[in-house]
Amino acid sequence: MIDMRPIMLITGGSRGIGAACAVQAAEAGYDVCFSYASNAEAAELVKAQCVSHGARALAVKADVSIEGDVLDLFTRCDVELGAVSVLVNNAGVIGLQGELADFTAERIGWVVDVNVTGALICMREAALRMSTKRGGAGGSIVNLSSMAAKLGAPFEYIDYAATKGAIDAATIGLAKELGAAGVRVNAVRPGPTHTDIHASGGEPDRIARLAPNIPMGRGGEPSEVANLILWLASEEASYMSGALIDVSGGR
Repeated sequence: MIDMRPIMLITGGSRGIGAACAVQAAEAGYDVCFSYASNAEAAELVKAQCVSHGARALAVKADVSIEGDVLDLFTRCDVELGAVSVLVNNAGVIGLQGELADFTAERIGWVVDVNVTGALICMREAALRMSTKRGGAGGSIVNLSSMAAKLGAPFEYIDYAATKGAIDAATIGLAKELGAAGVRVNAVRPGPTHTDIHASGGEPDRIARLAPNIPMGRGGEPSEVANLILWLASEEASYMSGALIDVSGGR
């Protein structure tokens, strides 16, 4: 009998921390399903890297703020790979840096829809599949929060910081809901990390500006955040749930 590999589902897996998670998960013995927003070429490259490590890999175009896209993502994972063992709730967006007084309702709504509503829908779908009280085999959910939830991101993106505060609250609450149902729920809070999210906020070199105020004097690498995510997903973290862990160079 062939042992089945556990399955990790990652939202926003075509770049940055999500892509690092996908590749490291494949190396660690997972099959991998991940979503991507628009860049099919980048998604195919990540998929190929996963396959090169012996994993089955599935890339699904999905906007997590649209419930139908999330349902399709999870259903395709169910059908093409199998029951999800780990959800990495990674997809997120920021708007251009600025002061809250200048943010439009449309901009705030977009950030909330992706970062909060989308993440909650993904958590819901994972809970429905993983909970032993609903016929599942248990599992692990790792949410991507941010140090912005603690620091507030003033003069940059308070709306983003607020959404990550919501992720922290949801992590704690869901850990309590699912603790007796075989599902662990944790969150990681990266500090400045070398991904292209800074460019989408309007300052590609943001980490260079912040580095002098980071005790370790540098930004983090996506692989360093992925290392923590993979550990939280593993049995080595079997008594960890409801934790919010900073990975921020001491910031």
